[in-house]
Amino acid sequence: MVSLLIGSSLALILAFAGTPLFIRFLVKKSYGQFVRDDGPTSHHTKRGTPTMGGAVIVASVVASYFITHLISPVINPGTFGPSASGLLVLFLMVGMGLVGFIDDYTKISRQRSLGLNAKAKIILQTLVGVTFAILALNFPNAQGRTPASTEISFIRDTGIDLAFAGTLIGAILFILWANLIITGTTNGVNLADGLDGLAAGASILVFGAYFLIGIWQSNQSCGSPLAGAVCYEVRDPMDLALLAGALAGALVGFLWWNTSPAKIFMGDTGSLAIGGAIAAFAILSRTELLLVILAGLFVIITLSVIIQVGYFKISGGKRVFKMAPLQHHFELKGWAEVTVVVRFWIVAGLCVAVALGIFYAEWVVGN
Repeated sequence: MVSLLIGSSLALILAFAGTPLFIRFLVKKSYGQFVRDDGPTSHHTKRGTPTMGGAVIVASVVASYFITHLISPVINPGTFGPSASGLLVLFLMVGMGLVGFIDDYTKISRQRSLGLNAKAKIILQTLVGVTFAILALNFPNAQGRTPASTEISFIRDTGIDLAFAGTLIGAILFILWANLIITGTTNGVNLADGLDGLAAGASILVFGAYFLIGIWQSNQSCGSPLAGAVCYEVRDPMDLALLAGALAGALVGFLWWNTSPAKIFMGDTGSLAIGGAIAAFAILSRTELLLVILAGLFVIITLSVIIQVGYFKISGGKRVFKMAPLQHHFELKGWAEVTVVVRFWIVAGLCVAVALGIFYAEWVVGN
């Protein structure tokens, strides 16, 4: 438990102290945000605000994770080092963050609001996602548990196994399933990153939930003397909790500077990295379908875009919302930006509360 506090606190301090230094560097280089001309007119004042702040979040999490694992054996002899699950989360987070960084830098260097073209972005994201999925089915521990499973999971593996027709087909189907989760999550966070502090604040709540889930799964791990009749076959739950705490801490430190009026934006560097990390937690903690509820705000925002685009094409140019994603619809209805952000945080918190309630209730009923 001490390691969790160290990792979370260290990530918060690094992000809080590192963000203003990064802002000065970006200002010096004139690396500022470009704003869509078709968006709310109030956003035009944000043009030129430093972006790519997600790099600080990623760096803070990576540094705090490895520093914590260096310190932990001194404080608590016998503590193990980085786990396969922890390294996989970092791989997907850093990999997606790198794709976002390339996208952000393209926008800045070409002085436009659009970065990588859709084809290039999909290819890079798929490359990272497929690699993650393949690796996640390997590295069994002493109990034979691998970081991920070919079974579709809700609160645990459901018994619906994608390997029903053989190991190879199961692996292929799992890769497709994992990449569906990764694509949906990264796009969801990316779409939510349109108002100051919205994506960061909502993500803190999601990672806070995974922090609690990781601790609970560790205490109730199959084979543990503390486990009840219902236990969890997650490979490295405590290391996942460490990373969830570090991500929440780093985002709190970053949010200090990202809240309205934002001094820096996370950019695609941050939104894709955060989305990748959330997807990794869902897959590795065996809570894939629970993610739909847990990250409900991101799901709602994504659906608003799908509904808007679909209805526009079907109706011949009509719209359901004044503008998509959904947060901009409420801005155009006259809500202040801060009002939209806080109310959306409330929705995100309610979704997290419902998901945690379902997670705990399942355990209580089973025991």
